[in-house]
Amino acid sequence: MTSLDRQFHKPDKAESLLELEYYTEGPVAGLGSEFYFTNLMGKGIFRYHEGVLTKWAEGTQPNGQAIMQDGRHLVCDSQRGVVLYEQDGQETKVLSPVYIEDVPVRCPNDIVIDQENGFFFTDSVRDTGAVFFIDWEGKAKVIARDIDYANGIVYHKRKQLLYVAESYKNRILKIDLSIAVTSRDYLSEFITLPFNRSNAVTGNLPDGLALDEEERLWVAHYGMQALQVISPQGTLQASLDTGIPLTSNLCFMGDEVWVTGGSGEPGPGRVSRLIAGVKGFSD
Repeated sequence: MTSLDRQFHKPDKAESLLELEYYTEGPVAGLGSEFYFTNLMGKGIFRYHEGVLTKWAEGTQPNGQAIMQDGRHLVCDSQRGVVLYEQDGQETKVLSPVYIEDVPVRCPNDIVIDQENGFFFTDSVRDTGAVFFIDWEGKAKVIARDIDYANGIVYHKRKQLLYVAESYKNRILKIDLSIAVTSRDYLSEFITLPFNRSNAVTGNLPDGLALDEEERLWVAHYGMQALQVISPQGTLQASLDTGIPLTSNLCFMGDEVWVTGGSGEPGPGRVSRLIAGVKGFSD
């Protein structure tokens, strides 16, 4: 039996770590033991370390973020573009152009880094959302278009795969980067997620994504107060109660999973954690 065949064991009940004024997003583990997150309408990027919360940087509407190997941050600011911040939290410049090919960059949401080559990010627009790539020289291209609110994104470098949440279709897309974008087969549905019994439009909405060391995909399911855990083959293995009605995103901190969101927008917000027993994926 391989590790991927093991039965999934549900983590214990979520524990609230932080109660905040504004809805939270953009969780990411620092290069040490620090934890960073954003608060969108509160215009802040925060650092939480050894029980101390500090405002690390200012933004306009900061959302998803990722950390480069040298400690600099790339932050999707939904009103301004992808913004580069230095290790001390000082803003350097906006890296994304107004247009990429013929597609306008309107609402950057989430981001993932290919440390050697560049970064991918999503643009959250109804019906005509997109996934973009910008290399370290600044050359940009469209990876996928006409997505109904492209949201969370994660990258499996060894397999050359992107997973992208298509929120208003309540599903996860798989993009095979080893296949030419001109092919009809490079983009496919990975899984359609469970539906909220209320059938409210915003009751489903997959949001942030993460991979664990068993290559399972974890999905923050906004409106479902849940994390959905998906096998590498695309089957649902578990639904975990986060205790956060509007669950936005997640990241692994050691063998724990830390979750952002809140009970409303623009607030209040919360950060919670679950003892996951597995660690984040490292390609």
